[in-house]
Amino acid sequence: MAVSVDTVYRTVLLIVNKEQRGNLTPDEFNKTATQVQLEIFNEYFEDLNQVLRVQGNDSEYTDRIKNLEEKIAFFHSSGDCTFSVDHFTTPDSANFYKIGTVIYKGEKEVQYVQPNELLEIILSPITKPSLYWPIYEYKNYKIYVYPKTIKTDISCTYIKTPLNPTWNFTLGANNQYIYNSGTSQDFQLHPSEQTNLITRILLYSGVVIRDPQIIQIAAQQVQAETVNSKS
Repeated sequence: MAVSVDTVYRTVLLIVNKEQRGNLTPDEFNKTATQVQLEIFNEYFEDLNQVLRVQGNDSEYTDRIKNLEEKIAFFHSSGDCTFSVDHFTTPDSANFYKIGTVIYKGEKEVQYVQPNELLEIILSPITKPSLYWPIYEYKNYKIYVYPKTIKTDISCTYIKTPLNPTWNFTLGANNQYIYNSGTSQDFQLHPSEQTNLITRILLYSGVVIRDPQIIQIAAQQVQAETVNSKS
């Protein structure tokens, strides 16, 4: 599941270059594409939070909750956590986005507690954490597990961030850009986002090449698509 970075770039260039409006270099495109992909990725969670307040429909293909969960599913991952001094660090720190479930010995869910509840839970003989009922608090990407005798066998599920899209190239005989698929990185978004990506990149491209008409048209299209997706 991906959107071709080459297809998106060529489409953007086709629109931007029409009537000689300007040009968008690979470096400008890559920076813009990275920003747009991250915006769309972050919106998944905001949109899911909103639609969860509204009951989904019975349609297999138009339920917004199911559709958003499908888009997010690509970024689900899991891995072992590493113990250091008094806490566990999350896996894949470079691409880590959001923690899911913390697991002890691959079979027992570690219960999350709010920092303001921690002391009361630890001091109570009834709720005091144990190997049979471990708990954790999470702050600054660090997992603090209780009881503190647990120093191994902690893993977690998590959401990872998408890799930055990159349209890479080699130079041809006439110094033209020739797409290099081997060193490029496609967008890591659902195929249904292709039009959304192109429209938003065009919006930023209008700023880069200082074309107010492209900015206006792209902004109107982004607004229309946003209203349509949330109605």
